[in-house]
Amino acid sequence: MNGHDSFEPSNSQVDLTSFDDEFESAETPSYEEVPDGKYQVKIQTAKLESSQKGDPMIKFDLEIISGSQAGRHIFKNSVITQASLGYVKADLKTLGLELAKFSELSGRLEELLDVTLEITKRTRGDYTNVYFNRRLNIARASSGPTEGENLPF
Repeated sequence: MNGHDSFEPSNSQVDLTSFDDEFESAETPSYEEVPDGKYQVKIQTAKLESSQKGDPMIKFDLEIISGSQAGRHIFKNSVITQASLGYVKADLKTLGLELAKFSELSGRLEELLDVTLEITKRTRGDYTNVYFNRRLNIARASSGPTEGENLPF
């Protein structure tokens, strides 16, 4: 064995041998930051979580949809405090989400999925800020035929 006899795989049915040849030559992806600048993005996910300090925050996963960085992701965490509430409200307004009560947010985050917008990413020292500039009205690029479309085959 390999010296780890006490280790038991969680699923002994998994066979990875078909990847052996490709594994040796597989390129490892680079994890360089997306450069600062303006980007057109689509909201992939928007989740309500807690910051390290325990404050509520909205975690956004933004996928770049055009230009040389298309397909890459930018992440934005909007921590919600008394001091940041106005900024969070402005971001939500930019995204087109108007709330009668802020407590409605958790039940309405799903409305933000697939929203397209222009953002600016700016880095100063160790800190990166992502600003929501404006919402864009870009028709969704479909990944396949939608219901009602005729298939070619």
